[in-house]
Parts: sequence; structure tokens; C-alpha cells
Amino acid sequence: MSFALAAFTLFHVALSLVGIFSGFVVMFGLLTARRLDGWTAVFLATTLATSVTGFLFPVHHFLPSHGVGIVSLLVLPIAIFAFCRRHLVGSWRWIYAVTAMLALYLMFSS
Repeated sequence: MSFALAAFTLFHVALSLVGIFSGFVVMFGLLTARRLDGWTAVFLATTLATSVTGFLFPVHHFLPSHGVGIVSLLVLPIAIFAFCRRHLVGSWRWIYAVTAMLALYLMFSS
């Protein structure tokens, strides 16, 4: 493995770990009815960055991780829209909770 690929892998893994940790903090906030806006921003940004960087690795065929990444990239914009644009008002609150926790599950399971 080249140095550049090793460094990129380390960066991707670090993003993943920050996303997973901040996701658990956000989940705790959801369970205790507290808005943790700073943690939520970190969670959404690092989870999105992890999903995007996962597609930048050199591969020669479709892998299960690509499927997880695609689903994550479909779910995350909904969570981001609910959080940033709709401010969790009305039904956007539960839509955010479901999509954010699905994104966390996908991060943790991949």
C-alpha cells in the first residue's frame, strides 16, 4: 500500500470514528429530549464526509460497502434538510430522528 493510500485510509477511519462517537452523543440527546446542535453538526458532517470518501478508494467491482454508502448518501440529505432548513419543526423532528439514527446504524455496521 502506498503512503498516500495509507494516509487516506487513516483519514477515512478517523472521520468514521468521529462520526460514530458524535452519533452516539446525538442519539443520547434524542433519547433525553435535548438538542445538541454542535454535536449534531459534527455528526452530520463527518458521516457525510465518510460516505463520500468511501467512494474514493481504488476498487475494481461493486462491494457491499458501496451499497451501504449509497443508502447513506440517500438518507443523509434528508436528515441534513430536516435539521438545517426545517429546524426540526413538526413532522421534520421524527423524520430527522429516523434518518439520523439510520445513518448512525449504517456507519456503525459498515
